[in-house]
Amino acid sequence: MPDKPLTVFTYAASASLAAIALVYFFHPAYLIDGDGTSSSASSRKKGIVGLYNPANDCFINCVLQSLAGLGDLRVYMIRELHRRRLEGSEVYASVPSKDSTGKEINAQKLLSLQNGEVTEGLKDMLDKLNEKPIYRKTISANAFIRVLEHAFGTPVAKTQQDAQELLQFVAERLQEEYHAGCQARHRFREANIQQVRAQESEESGADQGDEHTASVGLQSYVGSVIKSVAKGETEDGFPLEGQTESRVECKFCGFIPKAKPTSFVMLNLMVPQTSSSTLNDCFDSHFKTEIIDDYNCDKCRLTHALEVYQKRLTEAKGSEGKAKLEKGVSKIQHALEEDPERPPEDVTLPESRFAPKRRIARHIEMKQFPKILIIHLSRSIFDPYSTSMKNLAKVTFPERLPVGGLVNRRIYRLSGLIIHKGTHNSGHYETVRRQGSYAPYSNPNASSASGPFSRKASANPTPRSSPSIRPTSAESALKETFDSASDINGQPGTSSSSSLPSATDSAPSTDPSSASDALEGRRNDAEESMPLSSEIGTPTSVPADKYLSPPSTAIHSRTSSLVEVSRLKRKKKPIDRWWRISDDKIKECKLSEVLGMTKGVYMLFYEMERSGTDGG
Repeated sequence: MPDKPLTVFTYAASASLAAIALVYFFHPAYLIDGDGTSSSASSRKKGIVGLYNPANDCFINCVLQSLAGLGDLRVYMIRELHRRRLEGSEVYASVPSKDSTGKEINAQKLLSLQNGEVTEGLKDMLDKLNEKPIYRKTISANAFIRVLEHAFGTPVAKTQQDAQELLQFVAERLQEEYHAGCQARHRFREANIQQVRAQESEESGADQGDEHTASVGLQSYVGSVIKSVAKGETEDGFPLEGQTESRVECKFCGFIPKAKPTSFVMLNLMVPQTSSSTLNDCFDSHFKTEIIDDYNCDKCRLTHALEVYQKRLTEAKGSEGKAKLEKGVSKIQHALEEDPERPPEDVTLPESRFAPKRRIARHIEMKQFPKILIIHLSRSIFDPYSTSMKNLAKVTFPERLPVGGLVNRRIYRLSGLIIHKGTHNSGHYETVRRQGSYAPYSNPNASSASGPFSRKASANPTPRSSPSIRPTSAESALKETFDSASDINGQPGTSSSSSLPSATDSAPSTDPSSASDALEGRRNDAEESMPLSSEIGTPTSVPADKYLSPPSTAIHSRTSSLVEVSRLKRKKKPIDRWWRISDDKIKECKLSEVLGMTKGVYMLFYEMERSGTDGG
């Protein structure tokens, strides 16, 4: 016979295995997703996939981990690649020989852009990083590195590279692939239009007038289709792409040239050389009004040229010379009135060094807000007498960032950041990202309040009667009455009434609101006239003929309904969880700790908030 301690140990081990099996089979998502607030830190680390660092790959790993936390970017890549597969490879296989300006095109590079080579490689990499593993998992970024090397035609060096430069190259490449795909679709549609137009003109046996009318109708129809498709592409564009405008105003004449928008995928902000600063200070220094001297104003230059020509005209003696000068004066005056930025081509203006120098006010405005705002905090200090240094200023940043003016403003929410430790020439990168459920692993329809599987509670929930009390005949009659009221209202009936309804009351009404009001009034009267004791669920002595249902049943029904409604209305608070990732080492941290990383913050990733979406 075995010893008693061994028997106790065997029993305890069996009970532990049984408990683990029960938890695993009945709550598998709890362990895999790590959403339990009471789970240990070691078990919650299983929800994030790490990256190997075989040879100074931290600059690549931090960029990939930061991009993996951007939900809008992953939705864009899924939509873009799915669209390319649906439309077919023939749409993106056509490569023109020259561009719109007449320059020759690198066919191999354009074909790679149209096929979305880097977009597909990045999507596969981010899908692997956003898996929900049940054990600690670490993967390698070599597959994505090979995609970059094939796309750019050059190997990726592993010696102390800058994460900002790599992210700039990747983001610009994704932007080029998006626009190359749009242009390929546009060329394919134009080719189909020309083919249809040619077939219409060949097959048409009508006269020239009818053919012209048909051609105009076809052209207007095709034009409307192209505009609608182009509008859709603009609305669902590249999420990292934004636009800024640089506006200049001459302080002498007040002339404001036309602003030309400049696209960007990353906003570069200079960190002031102080001990501490804020992100708003960096924005203010970038978007503030700047005064610049010794500027050549186009309008002032034309005004100076007009004065020179008028002076020459007064000094001219020959009729031929006067006629030429008068023609030049009229053309300069016309240019000043129409567009000072376009001087007359056949009029020789004085050299720009003789034009007056003016003072201007220059400021930058945000023209198009990107869905994902990537901010690079430039910490480089360049000294001509020494090597470059790193600015160690502390930069505080908020979780919710307002960008823009009072009229045109967007609110962004922090999704992640990159931290740099070390000097300007060497160091280590780490990533801090917010945990979220993104596509394709998220289910946006899970919390939908419509459809047959709606989680929204009914306005009048069905009462639950006590199982220990059998329904009486009066209760059956009342149930039939409530069923009829439910047929009228489209909702289940509620608890007790003070008396049986008459034939007039039980008749179907054509006004659903009147039936609902009458039913609500009977329920309120019954609740006000029903005496209750101090202990819930213990009724006082009430005559049986006064109430149609036993008081205990009514009280229990009312209590059950209130408990059920409160339980359904209780929303689960989303868990705001952050992860600090250093290659394959993962550590959970809090939002307060993230906002306190002011000394080493190097890059910030914000996503635009949209109405009707929660930030979980």
